[in-house]
Amino acid sequence: MRALVVVMGSVNLDQVQTVRELPRPGETVHGTSLAFHNGGKGANQAVAAARLGADVRFIGAVGSDAAGERLRSALADDGIDVTRLRTVTGPTGLAVIVVSDGGENVIVLEAGANARVRATDLALDAFAGAELALFQMELPLDTVRRGLELAKSAGALTVLNAAPPDGAADLPPELIDLLVVNETEAAHLAPTVDPEDPQALLADLATRYRSVVLTLGAAGVMWSYQGDTGSMPAQRVAEVVDTTGAGDTFTGALVARLAVGDSWLGALELAVAAAAYCVQRSGAQPSIPRLSALTG
Repeated sequence: MRALVVVMGSVNLDQVQTVRELPRPGETVHGTSLAFHNGGKGANQAVAAARLGADVRFIGAVGSDAAGERLRSALADDGIDVTRLRTVTGPTGLAVIVVSDGGENVIVLEAGANARVRATDLALDAFAGAELALFQMELPLDTVRRGLELAKSAGALTVLNAAPPDGAADLPPELIDLLVVNETEAAHLAPTVDPEDPQALLADLATRYRSVVLTLGAAGVMWSYQGDTGSMPAQRVAEVVDTTGAGDTFTGALVARLAVGDSWLGALELAVAAAAYCVQRSGAQPSIPRLSALTG
């Protein structure tokens, strides 16, 4: 039996529109394509973890609509345990994503059913047997806090991807074994530090969190892990098509490989490779690789 990762997070339908260049405030531009994909940071990270070697149990909610049925089925098709994925009355979460020809994106979220994942709905046995438990910030803050508490009580290592960062500073650092952030999120959590200085951002966060990974996009990653620090470059790619799911792919891959027993550097290397694979394809979940695509 493979190592178990519990992912608690959001499930969204992604409406993805491509444009030549992202519009400026007040500007209207024509789109070049429109597609709908399965998404949500929680679901994306769960799919990445499942495809890259872990058994995954998912905790979250979808709405009582066609999108909810579609998303539940898709997670199950990836072998994810969805018995803790509730169906609630109302719409499923929606992400409106605009992607430029250069691969940059802007995203607007409508929480939908995600806002109805309540702290009182959580139970200790949901985290039973987990090696790691992975959280993001697209659910209500008190729900994330309770999930972290229960995961720690169940003996799991806890990983927080502080995205989006609002409210993350209110979560007790002692509940978080590993913090994963990009530069924008790091700057939010370290407001007194120069946001253009990633080394300073990492150093500040490392004074409060046990271990930190700072993702830098095309510049790779930096980390402070169990007292050691280091960096790793990103893999070169021929063309960046869509960066939407890259961070989620990286995080899910990293957690999966740590859960199955890879070394820290080995897990990072595979996570970086997974993110590079992802950005060369369109759509968050469709672009997430399987382990065989990275290892041959």
